[in-house]
Amino acid sequence: MSEPCTLVIFGATGNLAQLKLLPALYRLDDSGLLPKALRIVCSGRSDFDAQQWVDYVRQTVAAGKAGAAAGTLERFCARLHYHRGDIADDATFEQLSALLSGADYPDNHVFYVSLPPSTYGGIVESLDRHGMLEENSAWRRVVIEKPFGSGLEGAQNLQKRISRHLREEQTYRIDHYMGKAMVQNVLVSRFANLMLEPLWNRNYIDHVQITVSEEVGLGSRAGYYDTAGVLRDMFQNHLLQLLTLTAMEPPAEFNATTLRDEKVKVLKAVQRIEPEGVGEFTVRGQYRTYRDEKGVAFNTNTATFAAAKMYINNWRWRNVPFFLRSGKALAGKVTEIAVQFRHVPHLMFPLAPGEGLPANRLGLCLQPNEGILLHFETKLPGAGMRTRSVDMSYLYEQDFGTNSLPDAYERLLLDALHGDASLFTRSDEIELAWRLIDPIIDGWDSEHAPPLAFYESGTWGPSKSDEFIRAEKGRKWFSICTEC
Repeated sequence: MSEPCTLVIFGATGNLAQLKLLPALYRLDDSGLLPKALRIVCSGRSDFDAQQWVDYVRQTVAAGKAGAAAGTLERFCARLHYHRGDIADDATFEQLSALLSGADYPDNHVFYVSLPPSTYGGIVESLDRHGMLEENSAWRRVVIEKPFGSGLEGAQNLQKRISRHLREEQTYRIDHYMGKAMVQNVLVSRFANLMLEPLWNRNYIDHVQITVSEEVGLGSRAGYYDTAGVLRDMFQNHLLQLLTLTAMEPPAEFNATTLRDEKVKVLKAVQRIEPEGVGEFTVRGQYRTYRDEKGVAFNTNTATFAAAKMYINNWRWRNVPFFLRSGKALAGKVTEIAVQFRHVPHLMFPLAPGEGLPANRLGLCLQPNEGILLHFETKLPGAGMRTRSVDMSYLYEQDFGTNSLPDAYERLLLDALHGDASLFTRSDEIELAWRLIDPIIDGWDSEHAPPLAFYESGTWGPSKSDEFIRAEKGRKWFSICTEC
């Protein structure tokens, strides 16, 4: 049974709250999943009165993909209270503390920081200074958006700062990728199907590809992106999270401790790419018109594309390469995991001269066309034993309907309200991920850096990336999602 609680959203008038958080909360309410006694305090600097805020939320929710049913919308708006304040002003937290101590607001509190990372430490300190993090008979949780630091040192400093005021069990570091239904389906595909587990190792798998591509370019993110680049923006969080889910051992049970313990074991086993090795193990690229984007530094070398080859030094994955790639302004918006199996050990069927038998391939398509694709061989009709590659696919939309996939924030918000941290990132995960990415960043800033390869928008990246994966055994990149 859900406990009564109060959700406080800092930055409630910002883009994330407008586009994701408020619509997600509305859809949860529409589905009957929010605690009945939940109150939502929306904190922002804009000068709204109570009615103006309700009108703003109505427009925000009505613009969402689910629309807005009149009855649910009235119930949802009745949960809301707008609290005007500036987080740089200590009076804002004094007033908020007084508000939350009132009888109208349940004692259990979740604070969601939907603001830039530079504000995290100060907000936590202010909450604690005004007694809003004290746990007596009630609980307190703080949800923090990524990025958590811009490097290992920054992440460690931020962790030291907030850990003076919050226990690890109270800290929910959110990566919205973990809230996607098909990302969670990676675990189900692996651990609920016995036919896969005997094959999920170095004896049967040749290599694994993980792709997170974006079709759009920089947009309005120049201020952040030109100092971050693709490694900080995508690799340190999204791609390494997908890597851990693909490579982890089966947890004894599905809970926050055991799941995150197994993910940490994977990150500890990943072989670091040292700065002097970035030319061999990575590719960096930039779409050709990037330097023309508004707000981008003149002649910047910020990478908008990266590919990396990583190895996991444990019994299951020894010598199996994991190829990771991500970029902006590519041919499509795709998130997928492609598992390439080894070739059959002995070929008994007749083939034409120079013809080989393709290896089996499993694709976990996380977006778009969410589903699973199996690429295997079958016999052609007629005499003889000629074969042809065919696909067997399962599409989430076909079985469960077009609107069956919830937004990632719906799952994560609900988990935060219920105290389930399974899909949130633990502090040691953050630190280990930065220990893997920082040396690559250092190498790219040194004389060891591979040349910056330019590519045209609307392609799959620089040709150097194709040469990179082809260098061993003639491998090539796959686009599983476009085949579903």
